Amino acid sequence: QVQLVESGGGLVQAGGSLRLSCAASGRTFSSYAMGWFRQAPGKEREFVTGISRGGQNTKYADSVKGRFTISRDNAKNTVVLQMNSLNPEDPAIYYCAAGQTSYGRIPTPDEYTYWGQGTQVIVSS
Repeated sequence: QVQLVESGGGLVQAGGSLRLSCAASGRTFSSYAMGWFRQAPGKEREFVTGISRGGQNTKYADSVKGRFTISRDNAKNTVVLQMNSLNPEDPAIYYCAAGQTSYGRIPTPDEYTYWGQGTQVIVSS
């Protein structure tokens, strides 16, 4: 089992940057692909980005490509989402998620089984 705790959300001006972190408990962090999802008010939760177990493969939603970067440090049991050029479409609660899958693969959204409590991102115009 994995417990996930996000941090780093907050208020930022449009065009600015935020760095979200997700700390995972347990000694099997490297067994899990990791992902970030977000949910805005009145909208369904959507996939933002994912990273494979070893960090060699990543996937991004079209809406964040070129602006967001996911990375992980298996020695520190952390995954980071660097968000640049934030715009008014980005505000949401951002969730860290973990899913067991084969090495190098990124899970489909419904394959993520562990979730953090979320951290809120607000973008002011």
